[in-house]
Amino acid sequence: MHRPQLHGTVLVTGGAGFIGSHLADELLSHGYRVRAFDSLVDQVHSNGDRPEYLDRDVELVYGDIRDREAVGRALVGVDAVVHFAARVGVGQSMYEIVDYAAANTQGTAVLLEAILDHPVRKLLVASSMSVYGEGAYETVDGEGVVVERSPEQLHDGIWDVLDDRGRPLRPVATPETKQLALSSVYALTKYDQERLCLMFGRAYEIPAVALRFFNTYGTRQALSNPYTGVLAIFASRLLNGKPPLVFEDGRQLRDFVSVSDVVRACRLALERDEANGHAINIGTGRGVTVLEVAEKLARVLDVDVDAEVVGKFRAGDVRHCFADASLARELLGFTARVELEQGMAELAEWLEGQIAEDRVDGAAAELAVRGLTR
Repeated sequence: MHRPQLHGTVLVTGGAGFIGSHLADELLSHGYRVRAFDSLVDQVHSNGDRPEYLDRDVELVYGDIRDREAVGRALVGVDAVVHFAARVGVGQSMYEIVDYAAANTQGTAVLLEAILDHPVRKLLVASSMSVYGEGAYETVDGEGVVVERSPEQLHDGIWDVLDDRGRPLRPVATPETKQLALSSVYALTKYDQERLCLMFGRAYEIPAVALRFFNTYGTRQALSNPYTGVLAIFASRLLNGKPPLVFEDGRQLRDFVSVSDVVRACRLALERDEANGHAINIGTGRGVTVLEVAEKLARVLDVDVDAEVVGKFRAGDVRHCFADASLARELLGFTARVELEQGMAELAEWLEGQIAEDRVDGAAAELAVRGLTR
């Protein structure tokens, strides 16, 4: 039997961002007080001002997660912490290594040391499906295997994950027990965040939970950030009359989960004891090809532009990964509710009137010049 946590003040680091602001709405609607701690970085908040979508009842504290004094001030009077503050994006992490390690790994360490002086009743951290590397696979005989794609096959344009006889393996839902295979700097730093928080929670007897978010999409995603979620990147291209750029052959599978489902899972993790000490997948449990998503979004936006399948790969990308969501059902009572078509329709409604500065070509050129796309 779970014991709901008493309503109090929740500090959300990165709370002015995409998922953080939606979580603030979810928590406010359930009687919590919310304080957001955010540095309002230019890549996400182009003017550095408080975003209009952030509820006026949210107390916004400006500061850098690596600033010990600022973090300490933000923790005063707080009952629980949700740690979202992070640099995001696989591609960019491969060449801005210092910034990603500092913001994600060092920033989490600073937060945890500050909590020693300002103890809280619950700690929740956003992890990522990227920690898995490739998702789970089975052989034609139904045997589970852990395998990665070789650089040689990728250079030859062989995209599928193969068995030792060169036959494509069958992708299956990825459980939390799958052996991790960190394939990017971003993935490594998200794993750092996850393990630091869970380790800290055990050592200091603070209930801690890590949620491994799969491909989260929805309103308020930064459309001009070329390293944000794939749906926002595709929307930015389509709204500017340009084709979405789809790497490899576009048949790679991802699990697209609505931000409204993700923040509900976060609230449940704050309120339930069963999840304490666990890392838990948050996804729909269904894989959809990236090319299919691009085509669906074009139809929803009523834009007659076909995706461009570039036939190249990016360092750090994986072929297939979608969630086994059974642990979230068991420990959180969570099942995703929003179907992809419904979520896309909500996204399209929000996109009307939005201005999207398309920076994808510049980002692609940056990756190419560094040899990270081939």
